[in-house]
Amino acid sequence: MARKKKTVFDDGGANRTALKGVRRTLEILEYLAVQPARATDVEAALGLSWATVHRTLDQLEQGGFVIRHSDTNRYSIGPRLWFVGTSYLATHPVLDVAQPYLEVAVPGLDFTVQLVERSGRLAVVLYSHHASGKVITKAAYGYHFPLHAGSKGQALLAYAKPDDVARYLAGPLERLTAETVTEPAQLRTILDRIRGQGFARTEGDVQPFTGSLAAPVFDRHSRVIASICFICRRSLLRERASEEKLREALLMAANAVSMALGWRPPVRLLVEARRGVDATSRK
Repeated sequence: MARKKKTVFDDGGANRTALKGVRRTLEILEYLAVQPARATDVEAALGLSWATVHRTLDQLEQGGFVIRHSDTNRYSIGPRLWFVGTSYLATHPVLDVAQPYLEVAVPGLDFTVQLVERSGRLAVVLYSHHASGKVITKAAYGYHFPLHAGSKGQALLAYAKPDDVARYLAGPLERLTAETVTEPAQLRTILDRIRGQGFARTEGDVQPFTGSLAAPVFDRHSRVIASICFICRRSLLRERASEEKLREALLMAANAVSMALGWRPPVRLLVEARRGVDATSRK
């Protein structure tokens, strides 16, 4: 009788153990990417043993992937992991196409423009540029927030598959401010509105003093693969002329990037745009 050929995973569990160790390491790195933490915090949050956490953190620190801050005993992401991450950005096809459009500021307005993509339950910032004026706190590169908080994440979540949206809304929905919407039914209404109007708008749900507008970026298969977000002072969004100027610039940028990626707007949108032009010319 012929012996069954072993696969790479049939070696008495050694490879399965190794893969489990890799998975644990990645979970720890992802946790620290969201917030610096002590070993005991990681242990409690991920349900890992004290020995496993300390052994993994020691190895990551020796390799330069994390840094331990001696004054607080907290670990944070290290320079070697930054090197790995920047390699991803250096060859990112959407960022390469979008950057020329993102660098064009809206004249006379104070805001930050971002290119964002989804990573699990987070809206991750790939690019951030402040157009003018004072830099907005936590709008700089490197700050990432849950999809339901802020227009950039909502614009991504609105176009996800229904079962994906259901899974997300069934999970923990963190409240960042008193105005962060965490009620699933209310969030569904918001996501429906975003799909209907083609952009997202929020105020005070990430930081009390900021507001934002975001629009989806489509690929050539009409899949949403990113969003472009404008973040500004909350008061600016309450000025009708300023909001209209920002919204128009945002939608133009999102459409331009999408078309550069091979997307073509549906005929319905072209007809509506044509009607809008005709109505304007008659005035």
